[in-house]
Amino acid sequence: MLKVVHYINQFYAGIGGEEKADHKPELREGFVGPGMGLNGLLKGEAEIVATIICGDSYFNENMDEAKEEILNYVKQYNPDLFIAGPAFNAGRYGVACGAIAKEVEEKLNIPVLTAMYTENPGVDLYKKSLYIVETKNSAAGMRAALPVMAKLALKIAKGEEILSPEEEGYIERGIRKNYFASERGSKRAVDMLVKKLKGEEFKTEFKMPVFDRIEANAPIVDMKKAKIALVTSGGIVPKHNPDHIESSSASKYGEYSIEGVQELTEATYETAHGGYDPTYANTDPNRVLPVDVLRAMEKEGKIGSLHNLFYSTVGNGTAVASSKKFGAEIGEKLKNAGVDAVILTST
Repeated sequence: MLKVVHYINQFYAGIGGEEKADHKPELREGFVGPGMGLNGLLKGEAEIVATIICGDSYFNENMDEAKEEILNYVKQYNPDLFIAGPAFNAGRYGVACGAIAKEVEEKLNIPVLTAMYTENPGVDLYKKSLYIVETKNSAAGMRAALPVMAKLALKIAKGEEILSPEEEGYIERGIRKNYFASERGSKRAVDMLVKKLKGEEFKTEFKMPVFDRIEANAPIVDMKKAKIALVTSGGIVPKHNPDHIESSSASKYGEYSIEGVQELTEATYETAHGGYDPTYANTDPNRVLPVDVLRAMEKEGKIGSLHNLFYSTVGNGTAVASSKKFGAEIGEKLKNAGVDAVILTST
């Protein structure tokens, strides 16, 4: 019987949501939460002998300490496989799953597996190092994800050959392998071209990235009459971060009034952003969100007015899907407020 250690966050352990995201690493015997379904799908060939639980915020804000604590737990069982997740589209959870799986594989030489949605920031960070099963963007995809995870987990643990991403259900890792094709490249290329011209289905051998194409807005004719708004992914928030925007993999944005505010001061504003030294941003928040400069331009008549609200989130590890959602909501609000242009700042 193969031994498996499973890693999950505080939510899937039933401890709590965001209010418990600072939960320190905890070890429990057997399976917990999604581990129950996963253990059953291992079909008696493997067994989840222990579950390690850690809050998403605790892991991401104390990564070195969390890794060390979790590695010590894993060592106690000397498992044949370590599984993390599935994390779906939860950004901090995905980063934690990827980070600890990579640590277990590199430091303990134990095979690992994790799972998440393709737009989870953990994918870009760890797909070249790990097998990451592709999931849907929410826990509604749990039933579909677990069988794929179980099947691939057993193959990895047994040291069997891992086939292509399409066959095994994991996210492409960008690793290319040489092989002998039955037909030469020129003929395969022409065959694909003919199918494309006929409108028939074909499969490319070299996928190209797909980028959003956004048409630029018309230029502002007269800045002296324009209403300007400030939006930032630099995490500038009122002191003590009243909306508790996460320092990494933000799940929300904040809307804050600057009615009558001439400049941002160290006493009243700070940054919630993690991943860089915040000293200069906290000492003078205008460096990230230039309220002082825009107020001066407003007084000098260089712009019509500064919008009385600003919007802020954290760009550090935040999922693309979340960013698009934030942008659409903020854009709609600014449009309804009659804003003519936006200055978007970051760290």
